[in-house]
Amino acid sequence: MKSDSELGQEWVALAPRWIKKVREDGDPVRNGLLDSVMLDACGNVEGMSILDCGCGEGRFCRMLVERGAKYVLGLDLCELMIEAALELKSERDDYRVQDVQDLSFIESETFDLVVSYLNQCDLPRFEANNREVFRVLKRGGRFIVANVHPMRSASGKWYRNADGDKLHVMLDNYFDEGERHWEMLGVKFTNFHRSLSTYINNFIETGFVLKRIIEPTVTMEQLNVYPELEDELRVPNFIVYILQKP
Repeated sequence: MKSDSELGQEWVALAPRWIKKVREDGDPVRNGLLDSVMLDACGNVEGMSILDCGCGEGRFCRMLVERGAKYVLGLDLCELMIEAALELKSERDDYRVQDVQDLSFIESETFDLVVSYLNQCDLPRFEANNREVFRVLKRGGRFIVANVHPMRSASGKWYRNADGDKLHVMLDNYFDEGERHWEMLGVKFTNFHRSLSTYINNFIETGFVLKRIIEPTVTMEQLNVYPELEDELRVPNFIVYILQKP
């Protein structure tokens, strides 16, 4: 298993390319699919104090501020990401280099809402993040988690015919939880596969109430703008959990 230092170096390598992509070209998966789902899941955020676990360069934090959040704190272990986020910060959002698996610097019952936007799949100890989020949430507060769908994180590769056409996604080694290795923007990086039951059971054991599960797909209107998202009509690439602290 890779060390925390090794995992961190992968994000140091990826950060400049990721920041450039999302700020200049945009990311079709987020812009064309997940942003709207996550914003709907968050609901009306006016006047809320919000924590973003794994905020990257801060794009979703800024979106929450634009929608009326009183204060948004973004946390990420990658210093380059936080430096980029601070460049565009307003008076209502702030950013810190911090491990979201240890929120001991935050007092209990501080936030109205916590989001994890494709972050838990990158955490070696997602259970620690759940415990800490539960603690810092106010009673009745919600935790919105977007993850790579366990069906895809297990293997996720397409089986193709001789002409290269995609026939179906291969699902294998589903119960073999642990590291998976991918490449994004030319950089090799690591995330973690866990079964659906592992995620849901830990949410429940932590104390959360599971209010809803969403498996996002695209509308034809979205597909007209982002034709590269055609796969989203065939398989569930992502999953969103809406959790609440009683």
